[in-house]
Amino acid sequence: MEKNESKILIFGGTGYIGSYMVKASIKLGHPTYVFSRPNSNNTEILDQHRSTGAIIVQGILDDHEKLVSILKEVDVVISVLPYPQVLDQLKIVDAIKVAGNIKRFLPSDFGVEEDRVSPLPPFEAFLEKKRKIRRAIEAANIPYTFVSANCFGAYFVNYLLRPFDHNQEITVYGTGEANAVLNYEEDIGIFTVKVATDPRTENRVVIYRPPGNVITQLELISMWEKKTGKTFKRVHVPEEEIVTLSQTLPDPQNIPVSILHSVFVKGATADFDLGEDDVEASSLYPDLKWTTMDELLDIFLQNPPKSANAAFE
Repeated sequence: MEKNESKILIFGGTGYIGSYMVKASIKLGHPTYVFSRPNSNNTEILDQHRSTGAIIVQGILDDHEKLVSILKEVDVVISVLPYPQVLDQLKIVDAIKVAGNIKRFLPSDFGVEEDRVSPLPPFEAFLEKKRKIRRAIEAANIPYTFVSANCFGAYFVNYLLRPFDHNQEITVYGTGEANAVLNYEEDIGIFTVKVATDPRTENRVVIYRPPGNVITQLELISMWEKKTGKTFKRVHVPEEEIVTLSQTLPDPQNIPVSILHSVFVKGATADFDLGEDDVEASSLYPDLKWTTMDELLDIFLQNPPKSANAAFE
């Protein structure tokens, strides 16, 4: 094994963003392990990963001894477990402490920079679970990198523009003028594997905010109109209505609207300046190019990524 290779274990590798992580790890030449339940229903995705060179390791998070034995065979752990399993990462933390050999752990963050936002209560409760994992990692002195990847670009282009619906109306949350950071999932995968194995990012928060991917909803719609030659009616949902929905919808249905409020009304992914102590991913790797929003919309015209749904329960 070459010196620049690390054995990488990925939890949640059959999920939406997890599949991009597996693909990126293999592309960058790392021996890649995907943790899977023995009775997983995701056999097609697992077969795809296996066919590209990934090693599937079976186990359950409750089997502490098996988890420790698996961890002892790898160097880096990336968790992309979905929200309902966020607190299950405490079991990974406990196993990493016993294994004693993990060079880097990236917990399942990959959204807003959770230690720097104060969103509506449903989203705040969501983020508090993630913060609990961060604090447990720090307390255990496990080498870490916390990644704020901001918004999954293809996911939110599908959600905001609804290109598959062929509708003449597009919903705008709030005024549509707040900046948001949308990054293409393939880039998130590549940059995450890069920072997971980079000594410069040990025990740091890395923020993904490339300049070409900071955009407002209104700018995104205008860009899409130019590319498609169509004109869309903008239907605004007032901030007050979104806040009310966050208060009246049952849990967990109140979480998505609270996220929309934080990201697209308040601009939580782009409303703070990056200081000298902040690590911004694009500055770490000047030779690596991010897919711009303009280029991502071109991908939607030629080979549109499938829409997906986030898991909240």
